[in-house]
Amino acid sequence: MLRFYYSPGACSLAAHIVLEEIGIPYEEEIISARPDGEGVKTTSPAWKAINPKGRVPALAGVPGRIGGAENLLTEVNAIMVYLARTHPAAGLLPTDPAAEARCLEWMNWLTGSVHATAWAQMIRPYRFSADDKCFPSIKAKGEEDLRAHFAYIDGLLADGRDWAVPGSYSVVDPYLLVFYGWGKRIGWDMAGLCPAWTAHAAKVLARPAVQRIIARENLSYF
Repeated sequence: MLRFYYSPGACSLAAHIVLEEIGIPYEEEIISARPDGEGVKTTSPAWKAINPKGRVPALAGVPGRIGGAENLLTEVNAIMVYLARTHPAAGLLPTDPAAEARCLEWMNWLTGSVHATAWAQMIRPYRFSADDKCFPSIKAKGEEDLRAHFAYIDGLLADGRDWAVPGSYSVVDPYLLVFYGWGKRIGWDMAGLCPAWTAHAAKVLARPAVQRIIARENLSYF
């Protein structure tokens, strides 16, 4: 059985939803990315012995190894693509090569530009400089870029498409929900700033699998 390691409300939420969408039994364990969170922390030696990257999500039960524990798969994009590919009946990854490439295009940008750069600059400036005098300018640049990214996402979703990759719900849609929720969590007026994205988020949140995971992770900001 697969075992899923996650932190409530982190980017792992997207993969958690995908796991629930494909409808297979799985085990789960909280590895908290928040200092005040429950359970083992991502910074702990116990977790780093399993995943030296010290991050979530991670999925145990996938053949192979690239650092860390045997048969442990890391990186949210890799986990979601693996789950979608191994459970094609769920229809979470397009079979058309161009549409699949669009999914990867979305996810790579969300991971690299939105999450690892702009969001991290705004929330975790210490990842970009050891000099705390630089933190205010790093945070300000992160917020500026994040607002631009959010406007870009809203513009794409406002063009009449039904889902992030037109034609069907895919792994990209719950991933977008993560960042939409983060905007709400920090107090941004997402309905006012991003009306098309707000409508998209409502469609994602209406799905039963999504509702179950939001409740399980106790994410009140949605």
